[in-house]
Amino acid sequence: MSIESRPEYLAYEAAVGARKLVEQIMLVKPGEDVVLTADTSTDARVVELTAQAVAAAGATPTVVWYETRPTSAMEPPGPVAGAIARSDVWIEFALAYIMHSDAFRAAMASGTRYANLTGMDVQMLVNTIARVDFPGVMELGRALCGLLEKADEVRITTPAGTDLRARNGGRPINLRGKPAEKPGETVMLAGQISWNPLEETQEGVLVFDGAVWPPAELGLLRAPIRMEVAGGVVTSIDGDADATTFQRWMESHDDPNMFRIAHWSLGFNPGVTQPTGRIVEDERVFGCVELGLGTKGAWIGGEPWVAAAHTDGSLLNPSIYLDGKAIEIDGRYVHPELVEICRNLGVAGY
Repeated sequence: MSIESRPEYLAYEAAVGARKLVEQIMLVKPGEDVVLTADTSTDARVVELTAQAVAAAGATPTVVWYETRPTSAMEPPGPVAGAIARSDVWIEFALAYIMHSDAFRAAMASGTRYANLTGMDVQMLVNTIARVDFPGVMELGRALCGLLEKADEVRITTPAGTDLRARNGGRPINLRGKPAEKPGETVMLAGQISWNPLEETQEGVLVFDGAVWPPAELGLLRAPIRMEVAGGVVTSIDGDADATTFQRWMESHDDPNMFRIAHWSLGFNPGVTQPTGRIVEDERVFGCVELGLGTKGAWIGGEPWVAAAHTDGSLLNPSIYLDGKAIEIDGRYVHPELVEICRNLGVAGY
């Protein structure tokens, strides 16, 4: 994939994406204070286009830039924490995102409406927002949620070696990508559902073979990272150089909660057809599965916990079985309801 740094590259298309982000996703209203946070790794074009869209919506944009932190979920500088805590809407573009930090939790408690768009550049803005049929993607998400809500046992396998089982136990299934309608609400890009099955029932083998981030040294994987899982905890990490990098980073925090599985997610954004190394986009590769390790947010359901950081990894070409019945085989949905929605969305291969 070629990503151009020229200011005119996808400028019109990205402007459409910025307007949809501000008006259709964050529901920005005239007179609101909207804070955009960005670090020195952020694509300035995306920030500027979004600030312009905020101003065009009759709200007040405030852009806060600061240095890129070594990893995610670190506490930001005090002025950043102060700005987000006093905002009506907060859109985070920083690569080293501060979601899961104390500053994040304070901002949410103050009632800001928040979106995590870590690492977004103009190509990602176009792929995940500008060219997306939001009503159609939400319909697919609701269908997936409905199937999971009716099921108890979930099994996920992949050609790379994943074979993971768990029981839902009535845990909530969260549809991501809905508009930011309520104060204190966290929203993510469309094309993902997230939940966490009963922790003690999560058993088997987990293999990240698409992308992993953080640590900063990773992104697109050169070789799979294989993990053993028992009782919702990663008990071993094996593989080549990427696995070594990942294991060292995980162990560097000296925090047992880093090895706990925080959430399972399904990705289904039609605009994302392959991993790019930008994790918010990689989590939404159409048909993928993604799991998070480390801090678990309260919104997911079940017991939340805090860890030193949070990381996400993707699984490509998965097969998903609900109570023994396949809804997806090798990355292609096979359940009739899902197939029909994919056809209506114009997804290739359906």
